[in-house]
Amino acid sequence: MKPDLSVTIAGLKLRNPVMTASGTFGYGEEFAEYVDLEAIGAFVTKGLSLKPRAGNPTPRIVETPGGMLNAIGLQNVGIDAFIEKKVPFLRSVATPAIANFFGHTIDEYAELARRLDAIPEVAGLEVNISCPNVKQGGIVFGTDPQCAFDVVSACREATIKPLIVKLSPNVTDIVSMAKSCADAGADALSLINTLTGMAIDLDRRRPVLANITGGLSGPAVKPVALRMVWQVARAVALPIIGIGGIMNARDALEFILAGATAVQVGTASFINPGAAQDIAAGMATWLEENGVDDIKSLIGALEV
Repeated sequence: MKPDLSVTIAGLKLRNPVMTASGTFGYGEEFAEYVDLEAIGAFVTKGLSLKPRAGNPTPRIVETPGGMLNAIGLQNVGIDAFIEKKVPFLRSVATPAIANFFGHTIDEYAELARRLDAIPEVAGLEVNISCPNVKQGGIVFGTDPQCAFDVVSACREATIKPLIVKLSPNVTDIVSMAKSCADAGADALSLINTLTGMAIDLDRRRPVLANITGGLSGPAVKPVALRMVWQVARAVALPIIGIGGIMNARDALEFILAGATAVQVGTASFINPGAAQDIAAGMATWLEENGVDDIKSLIGALEV
């Protein structure tokens, strides 16, 4: 008998724990010819804003040792074009589509949550709180527990769909952030978002990225992500989606052991567009080879 890879996140039943990470998978349709979308658990859209965004000037991606820096600048089509041009594709796929979204004020977040709540094809919402609050002097929502509580509370009031909050690692205490989001009504947490970094062109004596700084992802961040998932899993009762440097099935299973119920694959998809599907298949093989009947038995099973 084949092992059971199904898991449930915030009421969403997934055929396996492998999801794609926001910003690395377009709106799903872009990867349809490379990935069997019905071989993964769920996919997450590029982050959506109320108005279209062109993003940052180029260059905005650079490879680094063990990873990459990106300063895309949250480029996206905006909620109106998403509804008109992207949602029709979602109807054709029997895999949950989760819409990631962001704003620069609490009102913007709430408005997006309301609009996404009304779209049947969107199975759940993922809130990106790694954005500056323009009404609070630019403080990033995801680095202040009270700001995080306020924005998640507003989104919670605006939607009955599963609400996942994506946590920033650029904080002193990830656990306090997680607790604030849980107290505000989050159904699940995804972590981690990218770490802030930079790259310098020595010969030109200039930053490589036009934006100067960017978000570091890839294998280099995996130890940090594992540590944060483990800490948060011990502190809050919410399901956790682990993100950070997952390149293969073994990486994914380490996050499950640390306490994640599911994982998101991001940077790996730039190297191999079919990475998420391959990782799901690899997890099934590992479970079978190691006599594990149900992946849920591994969640948080790390022995310390």
